[in-house]
Amino acid sequence: MPLNYWKSDIITLRALKSTDAKLFQQFDDEVSRNVDQIYPPQSDERQSQWLESEQKSRIGDQFRWVAENAAGEAIGTINTFSCDRRNGTFKYGITLLPAFRGQGNAREMIRMVLRYYFFELNYQKVTPHVYSFNQSSIALHEKMGFVREGQLRSMIYSNGEYFDEIHYGITRSEFERLYGKE
Repeated sequence: MPLNYWKSDIITLRALKSTDAKLFQQFDDEVSRNVDQIYPPQSDERQSQWLESEQKSRIGDQFRWVAENAAGEAIGTINTFSCDRRNGTFKYGITLLPAFRGQGNAREMIRMVLRYYFFELNYQKVTPHVYSFNQSSIALHEKMGFVREGQLRSMIYSNGEYFDEIHYGITRSEFERLYGKE
């Protein structure tokens, strides 16, 4: 069977659509906190403007996908940023609706994006970060074979406390050894 970077047995990654505003409206304060901060409520018009700007704002290899499950439901999003072609490094952020966590969806989304960036775009390393209160993301990255490369103390303020930012990395060769090319 031919390789398909955007479809696996459990997930399809696709580009944003104007109807995806519904997905982003379902993300709660916990999701916002894990990404960066909790924002005040936004109007439907403001959310649509943001979504439209996201669709148009592709810079270099930076991209945002929506993940759909086998039933065609939008269940989360993954985006790449800080894509540095010269040094072959990039970062990503991932968000899943609570009902779809703990089922292998995040792992599959990450694996699919890394496979594309490593084996098609020739990047050599990815360096995501996780906030210290996000224990499920810490466990996910460590289980996937990411190396904990550093920790910046008191980098984010949320829910009345300061939290650390934990930096992870995995190289193309480490990824290939763990997951193969296909």
